[in-house]
Amino acid sequence: MLKNLPLNQFVRAFLNGRGLSTEDLSCNMLAGDGSIRLFSRIMSSYKGLSFIIMENKPATDYLKKENLAYLMIGKHLFGKGLPVPEIHACDLANGWFIMEDMGDIKLQDEVSRLDDSRPLLENIIDLLFRIQFEGINGFNPEWCCQTERYDHLVMQRYESDYFRKAFLSDYLEIKKDWPELDGPFNHLCEMASMAECDRFLHRDFQSRNIMIHNNRIGILDWQGGRIGPSAYDLASFLLDPYMNLPQEEKRHLYIQYISLLRDFDASLTVSFERYFPYLAIQRNLQILGAFSYLTKVLGKIYFKEYIPPALKSLDLLLDELMDPKLSSLTSIVHNVGKDYNSKT
Repeated sequence: MLKNLPLNQFVRAFLNGRGLSTEDLSCNMLAGDGSIRLFSRIMSSYKGLSFIIMENKPATDYLKKENLAYLMIGKHLFGKGLPVPEIHACDLANGWFIMEDMGDIKLQDEVSRLDDSRPLLENIIDLLFRIQFEGINGFNPEWCCQTERYDHLVMQRYESDYFRKAFLSDYLEIKKDWPELDGPFNHLCEMASMAECDRFLHRDFQSRNIMIHNNRIGILDWQGGRIGPSAYDLASFLLDPYMNLPQEEKRHLYIQYISLLRDFDASLTVSFERYFPYLAIQRNLQILGAFSYLTKVLGKIYFKEYIPPALKSLDLLLDELMDPKLSSLTSIVHNVGKDYNSKT
């Protein structure tokens, strides 16, 4: 079934404990994406049952924390009745998880297939709001594997500096140092930090982490969850280069979210709308850094096709905001965009 004998034994013990036969099992590796985790599907002809196996060897202290975050945050969200897969069994010492199967259809693929995807996208916006506002209740920040909150460290190290090094310096190879970006990045960080920051933040809420299975929506990859601003996950979804939604569709979904927020607490809307653009820019910087790193360093070249739409959306966000303290960043992104497009 599985080449890893101890893992094979772990899976068989789980199945036997459920009174399921292990004689007619098949196992298929699933295509990976941007992470180092390995996924496979075990299937039984008996009642057509299937489960997902995740392997994330805890080779470093961070990976140990990531696995614990995956377990605890996953159990927390599932216990709230939110649509994450149920974790049936786990072995943290080895980094093994057995989970509910959410199918193979990613939202990215479903949107491209549908003639009218708006009702589905509206359902996901409703769901995102629930995850943020219900998921924070009883959430323990000690579960987090990176930082307990979306803070300056995340914004600078994992977003703006990630963009500067992975995209500008390593991927485009323009030059190594960008001291002229220190001021804009500090301002961007300060403005984004002023957003309301007391909700559950998924931090990678995008269409490849959203599954459509048997008319159900399923959410994956919650291990980076923490306390943060609700605007960030909405920005992640609307900016998603995989879907590359038209501007009018983004605006429609944004207005829908504002309506939900207003119904919940009208006093939150002013701050949300004021700081949303800064959080959107932060997220866009992270996207470009990630795609560049995955393409250039990890050799996952299929991410390269999503760099142009991500660069275009960053250019548009900066133009729309028109913050003079971001002018040098705006100029660099605009010039890079022109040069990049002329070469591709």
